[in-house]
Amino acid sequence: MVAPIEHGLIVFTDRRQAGRPLPEVVALAIDGGARVVVLREHDLPPRRRLKLAAELRVALDAVGGRLLLEEDPALRKCHDLDSLCAAAADDAVAYATLSPIFPTRSKPGYGPPLGLAALARMALVVNVPVYALGGVDTPARVRDCLDEGAAGVAVMGAVMRAEDPARLVKELLNA
Repeated sequence: MVAPIEHGLIVFTDRRQAGRPLPEVVALAIDGGARVVVLREHDLPPRRRLKLAAELRVALDAVGGRLLLEEDPALRKCHDLDSLCAAAADDAVAYATLSPIFPTRSKPGYGPPLGLAALARMALVVNVPVYALGGVDTPARVRDCLDEGAAGVAVMGAVMRAEDPARLVKELLNA
């Protein structure tokens, strides 16, 4: 079984939303306290993606952080109760993201936001840590998600687009 995430924040990458090179955004997020980063970037050629993963892993290793690949079987992305229950039944899954909780510019195609009440209901019925994803871009929203039973939050666009990713990550972690 994969070790649990002992950090309340997961940062997902999306270089297309980043206003600067992805390694720079991730380095700034790490400076702000990020310790778990999930590499997406599936459209990159395999060698380029591996090179990027190696670069990000070095930065995270320096602070005792972890780099996960989005396709890692220990991390499951869920969008409804059925997929969340399936993730919880899979012994390989150590944690799941549930999205979208709030409206988000990053993933508009996943339908209407689930909302906090659905997060609360769903997080209670599974035995894996659930990380709220989608529009969790302010400290108030982080607190709301934690109050409703989320083990933590996952962010992508807010950090990728942030003028100061370090400051944003710090604010989200302090929530």
